[in-house]
Amino acid sequence: MSTPRQFDSLERVTLPAGPVHLAIGMFDGVHLGHQSVIEAAVHSARRARGFAGVLTFWPHPSAVLRAAQPTPLILSRTMKRELLGRLGLDFVVEHPFSLEFAATTAREFVALLKRAFPGLEAVYVGENFRFGRGREGDTATLIAAAREAGFAVYSAPRLNHNGAPISSSRIRDLIAAGEIEQANALLGYSYFSVGTVEPGKRLGRTLGFPTLNFTWQPALAPRYGVYAVMVSGPDAERLPGVANYGLRPTVEIRAPVPHLEVHVLAPTRLTYGDRATVQWLRFLRPEKRFSGVDELRAQIEIDRQMALETLGKISAQEPPKSA
Repeated sequence: MSTPRQFDSLERVTLPAGPVHLAIGMFDGVHLGHQSVIEAAVHSARRARGFAGVLTFWPHPSAVLRAAQPTPLILSRTMKRELLGRLGLDFVVEHPFSLEFAATTAREFVALLKRAFPGLEAVYVGENFRFGRGREGDTATLIAAAREAGFAVYSAPRLNHNGAPISSSRIRDLIAAGEIEQANALLGYSYFSVGTVEPGKRLGRTLGFPTLNFTWQPALAPRYGVYAVMVSGPDAERLPGVANYGLRPTVEIRAPVPHLEVHVLAPTRLTYGDRATVQWLRFLRPEKRFSGVDELRAQIEIDRQMALETLGKISAQEPPKSA
């Protein structure tokens, strides 16, 4: 599977002649609903022997339109690019979202698409897609404008899980509440974090439970607490672990930022400076302050056993890959 070409704006797109099938959306989380829209574009492009692409935006519109309260994103910019790159796309356009772009009318947006993609054959969106100044355009608006412009519109119905629509906002709420298993079910892969192993205070080692330490500060913070996880490093080893994410109230008086530390439950070659991926599988308990290190040590042993039992029953789902 080849890496899709990356374009940093619609004005910079350069593609060979041929039919273009384009999925459009913010796609935060690249969850199962997003994947269904993107896969439709990929499959149609393959049948037409054309190009499959995604048009997405950065930053999130909320960061521009209500900067004081931006939406906390599930994925960082880099993580989103990585996941989109696994879906069999030929190209990804990450158009800058600015106040000027926000003022673009629905019809101007369609004209912009045609200029960027002369071979545009079809656009793929979710049924709740909105676009244009003040979100004036919906799928009906897009269909009418596309008919005049000469391309088709496919709108995918929202996928439901347990009777409720899959959405990025629902997944954000689940992650913030520590409901990682439910979030993973909607994502279609295991929620993950990526960071560099850093030196810590070696307290875990003195307690008999050495940890890998990460300074990881996501826009959307999961619930503070202990999780069963899988850890992989540069050599792609995937090992069971138990992670603590939070402020470590037993050993830190005033921790400045949340901290992620992982006790790996198997021998590992991961060391300082290595990039590692942590897949979050189940919330085990909330973070709490213990009376001292002896009580903390006893609880860590309980956490360790709970994680081993949990990981024996569930498995990590890899992020989406192209069929």
